[in-house]
Amino acid sequence: MKSAVETLSPTRAKLTVEVPFEELKPSLDAAYQQIAKQINIPGFRRGKVPPMVIDRQVGRGAVLDQAINEVLPQKYVEALQANDLVPLAQPEIEVTKLEDNETLEFTAEVDVKPTFDLPDYSGVEAEVTDEFAVTDGDVDEQAQALRERFATLLDVERPAADGDFVTIDLKATQDGEVVEGAEVAGMSYQVGRGGMIDGLDEALVGMSAGDEKTFTSQLVGGDLVGESVEVAVAVTGVQEQQLPDLDDEFAQMASEFDTADELTADLRERLGRGKRLEQAAAARDAVLEKLLEAVSIPLPDAVVTDELNARRQSVEQQLAYSGMTMEAYLEDEGQTQEEFEAELERRVRDAIAAQFLLDEIAKKEELGLEQSELQEHLMRRAQQSGEDPQAFVNHMVEHNHIPEMVQEIMRGKALALVVESATVKDAQGSVIELKNLRPDGTIGEPEPESEETVDES
Repeated sequence: MKSAVETLSPTRAKLTVEVPFEELKPSLDAAYQQIAKQINIPGFRRGKVPPMVIDRQVGRGAVLDQAINEVLPQKYVEALQANDLVPLAQPEIEVTKLEDNETLEFTAEVDVKPTFDLPDYSGVEAEVTDEFAVTDGDVDEQAQALRERFATLLDVERPAADGDFVTIDLKATQDGEVVEGAEVAGMSYQVGRGGMIDGLDEALVGMSAGDEKTFTSQLVGGDLVGESVEVAVAVTGVQEQQLPDLDDEFAQMASEFDTADELTADLRERLGRGKRLEQAAAARDAVLEKLLEAVSIPLPDAVVTDELNARRQSVEQQLAYSGMTMEAYLEDEGQTQEEFEAELERRVRDAIAAQFLLDEIAKKEELGLEQSELQEHLMRRAQQSGEDPQAFVNHMVEHNHIPEMVQEIMRGKALALVVESATVKDAQGSVIELKNLRPDGTIGEPEPESEETVDES
């Protein structure tokens, strides 16, 4: 087999492949055998019909078509490998010459992974400008959340205020008809929590048990999303949330610590570890951004378009699930449709370029993959998606997603290799510890440097 490649663009190639007829013979023999089992010819047993008879009864052309359909994918892959091309989509294949008993020639146009010069990725310098320090306010917020877990509710005879719990009956109507799914009774609701019906929190403040009120709002879900409805709310009870004091007794009840000071110190330490992991993630992003700025990678238009459509559809589905329209989302984000599309395209292009870049680094560094690493990655992904680990693995295998998982791991290892040699500073100019950072956010001990062997001869 001979093949030649024509570069149509930095991301698209045209292969011309010439296959000698001798290499087509095994597929021709297989086609004759398969057809022989499918036809009935008087005087011949099924499966024993000679090729010459098949040529007369069925036609040589049908046999050639079947053989070519079998051999084309194999020869296409061989041509890709021979020319060191990595396809990114399905090819457009055309048989351009077929001379019986002589030669078969076909062309294949396909989007391919671009070639580019790798930038110097050793000792990258980057900066993280966001603040990741733990403040007293952060600690107070965590302590407050812990106290709320052990809070008690006391009935009170006064108007409801922000933070109180109220028992309410709620009914939304439109043109005098109750909206389906918008009527509840005896529901407990915390005033100021939000996320239910616009205007509800404002209406509840100042209402006492036995009070009723009607206001106009817009539904955020269901068939009438975005339409105006009349909402009637009746309060049947008001309860005040009573929080326990943050003292030694509470610390012993709510944790393994003996004193409130120890509990508070632990909260600060946990928050610090979380902030450290956030900072490390930001540092990795900053290093990758620096690398992308140092290289020009041509991107296939079709790949960019497909990823854009997939991400846009994902955003629309998430908005639909939350009962929010795209218009409301853009208003909350302070974006126009054009700004949203431009930002989405920028992120898609950066993500695709990053994949190509990290793939090349992994290839150059000859990074390997242990079976245990793949298993750990699959378990982690299953945990993140909330699925049964074995069911998740079975799905990945059945749908041939394992190669994608392998790519994810290799790209992660390539980025980790670059980050380990990078110098990343925070907003104050201090170097961020990345090499010895553990998955739980703690800092491990530096690995001891290997001693040089001295030749005493």
